[in-house]
Amino acid sequence: MKKMRRGGRIDTVFVLIIFCIFAVSVLMVLMLGASIYQNMTEISRQQQNERTVLSYIRTKVRSNDENGRIYIDQFNGLPALVYDDEFDGRQFRTAIYHYNGYIYELYSEVGLEFSPDQGTQILPLDSISFETLEDGLIRVSAGTKSIILHIRTGSEHMLSDAQTEVIMP
Repeated sequence: MKKMRRGGRIDTVFVLIIFCIFAVSVLMVLMLGASIYQNMTEISRQQQNERTVLSYIRTKVRSNDENGRIYIDQFNGLPALVYDDEFDGRQFRTAIYHYNGYIYELYSEVGLEFSPDQGTQILPLDSISFETLEDGLIRVSAGTKSIILHIRTGSEHMLSDAQTEVIMP
């Protein structure tokens, strides 16, 4: 009888070891899956923010598109897309810029000084750049996506660059 009990104990220990290995494997797969899901969600959120910011800027350009009103300038040392407006004989300026991981918009009277953090936060975004091209074209790049806008008519032109996504109306 002692031999049977000893064999039974070894079988029980062996089954428990296999069960523990299985449980640890399941936990590792679940943790890896959760990490991958979290990374994919973050990438998706960032790409959605890039598309949203480019759509937002496209809408602003279209609604304020008059010859010479929209241009690229510096706002407190930061590159910004700027457009001027006049209301009741007073000059106003709107600047869209990137500051501390966010896209900001600041509407102010021309000649008044403001700091970048006084603008309105639009969306979190890693980076944005503005580039003046020839013939009234402006390239706006947000992260990995770009659009090219014709600032005099509000029309867009497609790029052949594979890295560039052109948001169509």
